[in-house]
Amino acid sequence: MIEGIRGLHHVTSLSSDAVRNNAFFTETLGLRRVKKTVNFDAPEVYHLYYGDEAGTPGSVMTYFPFPGIARGRPGTGEVGTTAFSVPADALEFWKKRLSGMGVDGLKEDESFGEKRLHFGGPDGDGFALVETGDDGRAPWTGEVGADHAIRGFHSAALRLRDDGATAELLRYMGYREIDAKDGVTRFGIEGGNGADFVDIETMPNIALADQGAGSVHHVAFAVKDRARQLEVRKALTDTGYQVTPVIDRDYFWSIYFRTPGGVLFEVATNEPGFDRDEERAHLGEALKLPTQHEHLRAFLEEHLQQITDRGTAW
Repeated sequence: MIEGIRGLHHVTSLSSDAVRNNAFFTETLGLRRVKKTVNFDAPEVYHLYYGDEAGTPGSVMTYFPFPGIARGRPGTGEVGTTAFSVPADALEFWKKRLSGMGVDGLKEDESFGEKRLHFGGPDGDGFALVETGDDGRAPWTGEVGADHAIRGFHSAALRLRDDGATAELLRYMGYREIDAKDGVTRFGIEGGNGADFVDIETMPNIALADQGAGSVHHVAFAVKDRARQLEVRKALTDTGYQVTPVIDRDYFWSIYFRTPGGVLFEVATNEPGFDRDEERAHLGEALKLPTQHEHLRAFLEEHLQQITDRGTAW
């Protein structure tokens, strides 16, 4: 069994509009934009990161906004719902807030003894807020007060036609099965970072998803540092998984592999963090470019969508 995975690190999705995406996460959900950079492989596309004050692993939602791309078609082989943790008794506040801001798809339910509020993102993204009474993570309170603010991720739900091989993989990654009900199996990691759960929703009769705006591109798991990441990589390759070499993503190092159910997994380091090139008080304000794309700065600053934050451009 792999040791050293400490819960979710980040979740990365696709969007059709950077301005709308930024407004939704910073204003509607009240997260902090902790980095504004570009896609390493497509520098004409932003890579936007939202989370808590420091962009702590386990709190960070990231997006590739490809202007005007078609919406994805939901299905199996993808992350269906990304869930955030909020304090106990916070859902009534969020229901009124989201409804008042025109957010679609509001629906309340309960799962594994926890109250949830489902809602849709700007591109039909599947989200939920989960009341978690014992989450001690400090929230970002730029738009929402501490009594109600998002603490970080609660879980990611994988939609799969067959759960067997992916369940085995999660157990190998250090997760244990906690409970199963109504076609959903919950896995949790002990001693995690607060973003501790992965749910598997088994849907044998549902077609494969077609990625587009609103789709999760990949889900990342956290490890402490590069040494532990190399241990995880060796364990996965020894088991037969095709794992990428370590890739420097400026704010963490990454490896990627495809799961048996079709979902792309990443294992990312907690180091060096989002304050490596910006002071913590000013995270996400300036356009930061990977070294290999710095020569494109003038072009990118002219052609990327201008993002305005409460009257402040860029």
